Amino acid sequence: MNYYDRANNAFMNAYGRYDVTFDHGQGVYLYDTNGKEYLDFYSGIGVNSLGHNHPVYCEALTKQVHRLMHISNYFNSVETIEAAEAVVKATKLNQVFFTNSGTEATEGALKLARKYYYEKHGKADSEIISLKHSFHGRSTGSVTLTGNPNYQTAFGPLIAGVKYGEINDLESVKKLITPRTAAIIVEPVQGEGGVYVCTKEFLTGIRELCDEHDIVMILDEVQCGMGRTGTIMTYFQYDLLPDIVCLAKGIGAGFPMGAFVANKKVGSAMKPGDHGSTYGGNPMAGQACRTVFKIIEEEKLLDHVQEISKYLHEQLDKLVAKYDFIKEKRGLGLMIGLEFDHPVKPYIQKMLDKGLIMVTAGTNVIRMLPPFIINKDDVDKMINILTETIDEINA
Repeated sequence: MNYYDRANNAFMNAYGRYDVTFDHGQGVYLYDTNGKEYLDFYSGIGVNSLGHNHPVYCEALTKQVHRLMHISNYFNSVETIEAAEAVVKATKLNQVFFTNSGTEATEGALKLARKYYYEKHGKADSEIISLKHSFHGRSTGSVTLTGNPNYQTAFGPLIAGVKYGEINDLESVKKLITPRTAAIIVEPVQGEGGVYVCTKEFLTGIRELCDEHDIVMILDEVQCGMGRTGTIMTYFQYDLLPDIVCLAKGIGAGFPMGAFVANKKVGSAMKPGDHGSTYGGNPMAGQACRTVFKIIEEEKLLDHVQEISKYLHEQLDKLVAKYDFIKEKRGLGLMIGLEFDHPVKPYIQKMLDKGLIMVTAGTNVIRMLPPFIINKDDVDKMINILTETIDEINA
C-alpha cells in the first residue's frame, strides 16, 4: 500500500490531501519520497517564512530540545520571557498571551474583548462585529467570527451576537454598532477570503469608530503579520495601533505557536483563571519565537521582502496584462492573490505536477505565500511554470 492510501486509511478525511508525500525540505524547495523537487510558493500556508532547514533556526531548536521543552505556565522560562519581550517590541503593544495556533489566538482575543466589556458593564451580553468573507479559524468561537457560511452551516448553534459588515465599506460596519458592541475584528489583508486588502480609509475609520465608542479593535494578522507584507506588522502601513493583535504562522516559522497581544487598557481585564493553555508559550515555542525575530533582524529580511516582492508584483502585473481572463492581482508584499474569471483548481494540480506549490483562496484565486528568502531566480522559475500551465490549460 502506498503512502497516499495509508494516509487515507489512517486520517479523518478533513483536508482533501494531494497525492504527494514529502520527505524533507531545503531553502525554498521541498522533496517528496521519490526525490522529486518542488518550488514552495506556499510555505505551509504562510508558516515557513524562513524556508526549510534554516541553519540558525534548526540549531537553536535542536539545542532547546535537550535543554528544556515544557514546564507549564505556573513557571517562567528565559526563552519565553525573551520571546514575549520581542513580541511587545515588534507590535508596540504591552502584554502577550502565547497560544498554540492562530485559531487559539483569535479565540483568546474574543474572550479578552468580552471580559473587557464585562468589566465595564457588569453584563455578559456583548456583541462582536466581523466582516463577510473573513477567516478567523474553525473552532466554535472563531468559526462564528469567520464571515463565510460554508464553514458554519453544519456546526450550529454558533455563539450569539456576531454580526458581519463588508470590507472597505465603513458605513456597513458603522450601522451594526450598538451599546453592546464589544469588539470589531478585521484582517488587514483577508487571506482565505480571496486576498482582499483593507484600504487605509477603511481601517483608519474602524480605529476611529472604536475610539469613539470604546470598542476593542482586534486585528487578525495570523497570516499577514510577522513581516509577510514588508513590515513586521501590517498595521504599521496604516499608521495605527490595534487594541489586540492576533499572531501565529510566521511567529514560529514552523513550530506550532500563536499569540494574542494587547495594550494595557484592554489587557488588564485578563485575570488569573480567565484563560489558560497547557502548552502555550512552552520553552520550545519561546526559543522558536525569539530565534525568528533574531533572524529577521540579523538577515534584514524585511528589507528583502520589500525588494523581492516589488519584483514579484511586477512580473505578475505582466501576466495580468497578457491574459484577458486574469481579472486582477491583489495583495501586499509576499501575500498575493491572482484572480481568474474561472475556477483555478486545474492550474494548482498541473503546477504541482510540474514541481510548483501554490493553492487557492476561494474558487477563482491562486494564492501565493512564498518564503521570505526567495530570490529573482525563484520568481522567474515560478512565472515560467505558471505561464506554461496557463498556456497548456487554455490551448
